[in-house]
Amino acid sequence: MEGREKRRRATVLDDDDELRGRRREQEAALLLHKIKGLVGWVVAEVGAGRSPSVALNRYQNYCTSAAASPPTCACSYDAPVGTDILCLLRKEFHASRLSVLLRVLFVVQQLLQQNKHCSKRDIYYMYPSIFIEQAVVDRAINDICILFKCSRHNLNVVPVAKGLVMGWIRFVEGEKKVYCITNVNAAFSIPVSIETIKDIVSVAHYILVVEKETVFQRLANDKFCERNRCIVITGRGYPDVPTRRFLRHLVEQLHLPAYCLVDSDPYGFDILATYKFGSMQLAYDANLLRVPGIRWLGVFTSDFEEYCLPDYCLLDLSSEDRKKLEGILTRCYLHREAPEWRAELEAMLEKGVKFEIEALSASSISFLSQEYIPQKIKLGRHI
Repeated sequence: MEGREKRRRATVLDDDDELRGRRREQEAALLLHKIKGLVGWVVAEVGAGRSPSVALNRYQNYCTSAAASPPTCACSYDAPVGTDILCLLRKEFHASRLSVLLRVLFVVQQLLQQNKHCSKRDIYYMYPSIFIEQAVVDRAINDICILFKCSRHNLNVVPVAKGLVMGWIRFVEGEKKVYCITNVNAAFSIPVSIETIKDIVSVAHYILVVEKETVFQRLANDKFCERNRCIVITGRGYPDVPTRRFLRHLVEQLHLPAYCLVDSDPYGFDILATYKFGSMQLAYDANLLRVPGIRWLGVFTSDFEEYCLPDYCLLDLSSEDRKKLEGILTRCYLHREAPEWRAELEAMLEKGVKFEIEALSASSISFLSQEYIPQKIKLGRHI
């Protein structure tokens, strides 16, 4: 009886995998059909002596108009805020932009036809004299995603994932079993694509995101996950798309709260904001990448006095820090969605100081893992 039940479960899982695979094939075939249609239309227009033009929606997930009086913010996580018209045969910037878009689109078409994958850097080196710099390819890929209402992974253009995960979780990535749960203090690479993830199992109580790999390793050395039922993730600085998609996927699948620990400086906060609100570069995909419910665990400007940290841990904000912080404070989402976060940033600017997460280790190397994080979560001291 037990063997029959196991076989039945295995059959169901195989059926699910087959269904997901068939759905991905259908999506790729539809996208390929749309690409061929656009390219064929452009060739026909040029052949007829006409100048083909393409309308591209423009997205932005934040602006600085919320600080104006009265506010004129029209930002959205899923609706366009304007349109750019790109014409191929005009001698202007938009013509070059459309020409590059079509060149990259040709590469994407080949990838989809051959069911192959490559990186943005691979694409750049195919025509470096035309693209000039990597940023040109990056923009073209974003334009293609907007034009065809898809995400980067749909184009078979994949990044090299840099994020790490450890803790009370196991899952299958393609044919590979990723069993973090068998050694909760060991670091595993975050999957490049969540489409390859299945059979997620976890007994964690929460997800902790830390800004830097050094802090991640500190927690691993202190056996933090062994003492606390959690999953720890780091994007190793500004998070890449795979890290953001993986975090979003875990929050949705496991229904766990997520906390974020970053340096008390403008760049640390910007990393936190990327997780919660998304980035401007990928504003068109913000709704699929952001984690709206993520909570700011620290470190806060007020932590310096509260935990009696030594003065040598405190650094003055540089002129560049102040400029960045003042720019962040004008972002509309802080006025509209996170007034408590804005108040904390205003306190940082008023005091004119910053410090790193590692400053909490000044009194004890394990203070961060044994006292600071567990107590903050237990007492709900986050915003």
